[in-house]
Amino acid sequence: MILALALSLAAPDFQSVAALDTIVTQFTGKEIGEQGGAIAPIDRRLKLASCAAPQLEWRSDTHDAVVVRCMAPAWKIFVPVAAVPRPKVATPAPMPANVVVRPPVAVKAEPVIKRGDAVTVEAGAAGFSISRQGVAMNDAPPGGRISVKIDDKQPPLQAIAIEPGRARLPGFAEGS
Repeated sequence: MILALALSLAAPDFQSVAALDTIVTQFTGKEIGEQGGAIAPIDRRLKLASCAAPQLEWRSDTHDAVVVRCMAPAWKIFVPVAAVPRPKVATPAPMPANVVVRPPVAVKAEPVIKRGDAVTVEAGAAGFSISRQGVAMNDAPPGGRISVKIDDKQPPLQAIAIEPGRARLPGFAEGS
C-alpha cells in the first residue's frame, strides 16, 4: 500500500488528451471524423506535461491542421483536420501559341497649344488676376507643361496648358 502511494506521488502529472480532443472540437466547430473536424482522436499514448491554458490556432489559411500549444511547460502538437474543400478560383484559359500579346499602347493626348501659337498666360487669386501675351516655345496637351516666351530679353515662363491659346502659371488655380 505504501509502495502504491509512493508511486502515485512520484508519477508526473500528464495533460489529458481527451480534454485536448474536446477543445480541438470546440475550436473547429466540428466533431472528430467530420469534414472540418479533427481526422482522428489525439493518440492516447502521448504523454504531455499538464498545461493550465492550452492555446489553439490554425496552422495555415487552408485550415488543414490545428496547432495546440502550451507556453509553460513548453510543448506543441499538430492535430490534422479534414479540411473543407474550397472552391477553386477560375484560371484563365491558356492562350494559343500563335497569339502574340502586346503591351497596351499609351494614347498620346493631342496638343491644345502648338509651338509658335499666341498664348495668354494667366495668374490670379481671390481679388486679382493678371495675364500676359506670349508665344509658345513647344507643343503641350491639356495639363501639360509649356514654355512661353513673353519678352525677348527674359527667359521663357513655364506654364500649364489649359485650352487653345490659354495657359496658367503653376500654383494658381484655374478660374481664380
